[in-house]
Amino acid sequence: MVVAYSDLQQDIRNGVREVCARFDLEYWRKSHEENLYPTEFVKAMSDAGWLGALIPEEYGGAGLGFTEGAIILEEVNRSGGNANQVHAQMYTMGALLRHGSEEQKQKYLPQIASGDLRLQTFAVTEPDAGTDTTKLTTYAVKKGDKYIINGQKIFISRFNNTDLMLLLARTTPLDQVQKKTHGISLFLIDTREVGDGIEATKIPTMLGGDTNQLFFNDLEVSEDCLIGEEGRGLYCVMDGMVAERLLVSGSALGNGKWFIDQAVKYGNSRVVFDRPITQNQGVQFPIAQAYMELRAAEALMYEAAAKFDAQDPTAGADANMAKYLASDAAYHAAEACMQTFGGYAAANEYHVNRKWMQARMMKIAPISSNLVLSYVGQHVLKMPRSY
Repeated sequence: MVVAYSDLQQDIRNGVREVCARFDLEYWRKSHEENLYPTEFVKAMSDAGWLGALIPEEYGGAGLGFTEGAIILEEVNRSGGNANQVHAQMYTMGALLRHGSEEQKQKYLPQIASGDLRLQTFAVTEPDAGTDTTKLTTYAVKKGDKYIINGQKIFISRFNNTDLMLLLARTTPLDQVQKKTHGISLFLIDTREVGDGIEATKIPTMLGGDTNQLFFNDLEVSEDCLIGEEGRGLYCVMDGMVAERLLVSGSALGNGKWFIDQAVKYGNSRVVFDRPITQNQGVQFPIAQAYMELRAAEALMYEAAAKFDAQDPTAGADANMAKYLASDAAYHAAEACMQTFGGYAAANEYHVNRKWMQARMMKIAPISSNLVLSYVGQHVLKMPRSY
């Protein structure tokens, strides 16, 4: 596939760049070092319509596809920002749009599109259930027209800066289902109404931001909060996870391109032994290699996004592979940039160390590189399951 961007897509790039230009690298450095949520940036992106870009026009959004969504997040990271602070509002649309009831979509989507409501949190991971989601133990018991939820989640992002949260909880015990993927349900919860039902404890991380451990203590929610059919929540989430892979790939590409830009600019101006250091093959070649890897990942990512928008069933495999390649290429670009800057890369004023952390984490989350390899081995190449 040849990546050829339309005039509309170029206009999107330019529009996102205009918003990002109002938030310089020092803004992001302060947000990172002081563990501050970038409220002003999120509002600016919402006001410009970019965070509601994937919502259909009939619900107040722009009705764009995931190709455009990936472009939006790519530009945020290429500007030196952190798209991780806004990407959930876009990828959670996959589950809500495809499996939510018409009443739910009418109730929430217009307010999300306008920025009046934030859907920034997806509560899946538990201390003993990370990659193996079927082992989650957070449990929702149906009582009349309500569910009572108890359990624990960990590494849940942006909980203190959201109005709505998607939550996966088991509604049928694991030993009572025919398949372990059954009996898990998806809920859309208004976090402004939970009271003491959810206790949040912040987890300090190298990325800063708003990361939490959540405890659910007899949280009572209406049955209207259920997305899709009870017990089929994991299947509803799959669409959201494919969307997540695509958008995170865009974020990774943006990081990689930022590193290439910085490495070339700095390396061309840094003179050692009477020559710019990028004249040396040991500096030049890793940058060039990372650039080529990014271009290859970009082609696969946009092919996967086009397939997902067309509801092609092969989009999931391509999205996983694109996420692997994009995060790998971005990390190689980060390493090349670190080596080019040398000791200066450790200085906060150059922002290389902060962005390097982002690139490194993308090889782990939202899906680890090893799990992608096992997925491709088993489901694409039809080899025996490796775990």
